[in-house]
Amino acid sequence: MTEAVKPATAGARKVGFISLGCPKALVDSERILTQLRIEGYEVAPSYEDADAVIVNTCGFITPAVEESLSAIGEALDATGKVIVTGCLGERPDKIMERHPKVAAITGSEAVDAVMGHVRELLPIETDAFTGLLPVAAPGMRPGLEGARADLLAPSVKLTPRHYAYVKIAEGCNHTCSFCIIPKLRGLQVSRDAGAVLYEAYRLIAGGTKELMIISQDTSAYGVDVRYRESEFQGGQVRAHLTDLAVKLGEMGAWVRMHYVYPYPHVEKLVELMAAGRILPYLDVPLQHASPTVLKRMRRPGAGRQLDTIRRWREICPDLVIRSTFIVGFPGETEEEFQELLTFLEDARLDRVGAFAYSDVDEADANRLDGAVPEAVKEARLARFMAVAQRISAEKLAEKVGRVMDVIIDEFNDDEDDLAGTKLIGRTKGDAPGIDGQVYVFAGDFAGQVKIGDIVRVRIEDSDEYDLYGEVVERPEWRPNVPQLGHFGKH
Repeated sequence: MTEAVKPATAGARKVGFISLGCPKALVDSERILTQLRIEGYEVAPSYEDADAVIVNTCGFITPAVEESLSAIGEALDATGKVIVTGCLGERPDKIMERHPKVAAITGSEAVDAVMGHVRELLPIETDAFTGLLPVAAPGMRPGLEGARADLLAPSVKLTPRHYAYVKIAEGCNHTCSFCIIPKLRGLQVSRDAGAVLYEAYRLIAGGTKELMIISQDTSAYGVDVRYRESEFQGGQVRAHLTDLAVKLGEMGAWVRMHYVYPYPHVEKLVELMAAGRILPYLDVPLQHASPTVLKRMRRPGAGRQLDTIRRWREICPDLVIRSTFIVGFPGETEEEFQELLTFLEDARLDRVGAFAYSDVDEADANRLDGAVPEAVKEARLARFMAVAQRISAEKLAEKVGRVMDVIIDEFNDDEDDLAGTKLIGRTKGDAPGIDGQVYVFAGDFAGQVKIGDIVRVRIEDSDEYDLYGEVVERPEWRPNVPQLGHFGKH
């Protein structure tokens, strides 16, 4: 009797994973998970199944630091073996002060270092034959270099199949007084345009319909590499945001731009939006509107935001703008706060988030005079959000009666509903997780609409943040990228 052959996964070491922070950190998590899979590790769904846990942390603001430290402690209590990575990993003393028993600490975007610690902590028994094969570098395939290596790299996604984040650069060259990102992630390092485009092509070929382009300062993409050219499908493409957007727009998926600073060349992006090449959506982190506050923040473009926004809307009237603001920054007077409220009324931004200022360890703003009392900060935040909410409600009410494209993210059926009767999606003006939603009644299309479909919805009602409507059409999606597993374009 011959001995039974062991399954390929027999005895595999299992690694739990906690991913915290922004979409940029989520992309780092996807890269680490991809490399874990390449090297034969399994991802554990719970602490009980995990031999060790990796915690990808956020270290930007105080609440995020506390969330990260809490997650590390929880993982340690459950497994005793924890590898810490991410932004907070750039401040190992802070981690060791609270959790001296962590197995290892690495900084952000440190796939190689994380994997080195995983191999030490959880060595895998190597097969006599396959053990001689080289281990692929993160995001690469052996024997390939540059953009084409990026093209063929396997990818573990932490987002649903129909949308994905694509990071085009790491780090930041700004010196904002409230921010320590350059200290945590270093100065800007841009990817070659060819690498980005091959990744986007692969994602769309696999069924991704929406790409969210992210970096710390998306407008500055390519500055550090002097906009060098790289290969894509036999041609050369500059590492410049407008060149990249043109090529991405040709692929036929929704392309959404995040973390865009209002540099002059952003007008070219808005022209592409007006032409329907990329989504008419800009995520612009303005932070404040008072020139004196912006100067203390060391933010670029102080005092010119309103003129820029008006110009963008002249070019693309359907443009949706979201932004984030800080209230109660050190030294902020009532008059400066009123400037912010006046700006909000004049700019009529579509989507707005705001935070009460809190000190960040090692940030220059901590040394500024004029700390605003907590009660004043919270009162100003409430006043700000009341204005933002009213404007949002007014702008959404203007959409009632229109037919809009909506991408479906999830089902919303009750127990007694026919399957697929109620859906939740987003318009072109809504990014997942941060903007509003569309609550959709499928009507005659009940049971036909799938998660990830882009459907036409007649908007019938609205409130402060969300829309409500009914499906009137389910068009076929036809990107300009051949779909894996199909012949021709679908």
